[in-house]
Amino acid sequence: MVLRVMSISGIDIDRAIKTFQILKPDGTYDQELEPKLTSNELKHLYKTMLTVRILDKKMLILQRQGRIGFYITSEGEEAAYVGSAYALGPDDWIFPAYREPGAALIRGATLKELIAQVYGNAADVNKGRQMPNHWGFKRINYVTPGSPVGTQIPMATGFAIAAKLRNDKRVVLTYFGDGASSTSEFHTGMNFAGVFKAPVVFLCRNNQYAISLPVSRQTASITIAIKAIAYGFQGIRIDGNDILASYAITKEAIEKARKGEGPTLIEAVTYRLGAHSTSDDPTKYRTHEEVETMRRYDPLKRFRIYLESKGIWSEDDENETAKKIEDEINIIINEMEQTPPPDPRTLFEDVYAEMPWNLKEQMELLLDELKEKEKEIQEVK
Repeated sequence: MVLRVMSISGIDIDRAIKTFQILKPDGTYDQELEPKLTSNELKHLYKTMLTVRILDKKMLILQRQGRIGFYITSEGEEAAYVGSAYALGPDDWIFPAYREPGAALIRGATLKELIAQVYGNAADVNKGRQMPNHWGFKRINYVTPGSPVGTQIPMATGFAIAAKLRNDKRVVLTYFGDGASSTSEFHTGMNFAGVFKAPVVFLCRNNQYAISLPVSRQTASITIAIKAIAYGFQGIRIDGNDILASYAITKEAIEKARKGEGPTLIEAVTYRLGAHSTSDDPTKYRTHEEVETMRRYDPLKRFRIYLESKGIWSEDDENETAKKIEDEINIIINEMEQTPPPDPRTLFEDVYAEMPWNLKEQMELLLDELKEKEKEIQEVK
């Protein structure tokens, strides 16, 4: 006789193993689990997903034309981060990775700010100091990610512990991919979050590949969500292509954290339809047939069918909205290509409240050198 343990210290093991779903791939849904969102909210979520899908296509074309240097698409993963970000309160914080532009849009970033950052020009709020896709916006509590995988995880935990010590009710949501769950940063962040019952929600976008390495080569664990149990808190596995599940479960985890009941690890099972980045060739490590099979589970398609079934979306809405988004992006791109690079003086700013003499001296030397270079260029012309 085999006895199966269903829970440990109040942690439901089944939730870390079985995949939670509300919206099925064919657009049908579980009415009892359907979150109470208004028609306008549902359309807002879909428009955000559609905006990111169109933005990704545009940026990919620009990179191939040599007009921007680098880009990371998120095709196929929009539901996981748009739905979860929408569950946050206005004062909560996000510690993202670099594949969640829709989370920034949901929080209030603008398309112009996203595109300016990719160009790294004078309109970029980060003054061209980061790689493309490394968005950060202080005014919406959206922290700039680092390029090394998983480094945001212990930072998010540390921020959450500090908030708890200050009796601050803000909650932290941090995003990372399945590859990050193999790093020491993941385990450090999870360990301290469990020890201190930190108000943090870990959302792992399990998109099946850490660049070229399949998830089966990263972990022998039955799921990623179940790893939370070793650290003393709940892990929940969800269908990451189901935006309703993403929203509902993240909202539950955020409310739990705000009540002082500790962290949650959410594993959103999804699929990266595109390459890891514009520097990657996925045909080297996966088949065309695999990708086409996974397109059947496209989160935009199923959410659109759901909206149409409720009578709040149509083909005309789709075409009109898509054209409007494309036109807006094209106007911004034209503007960004006319925008100069950041002022060289900004290289020396934002470190000290008052610039010390040695930095001032270095800045003047650089500006003099640039003037000389400009003279040489003009003489050649």
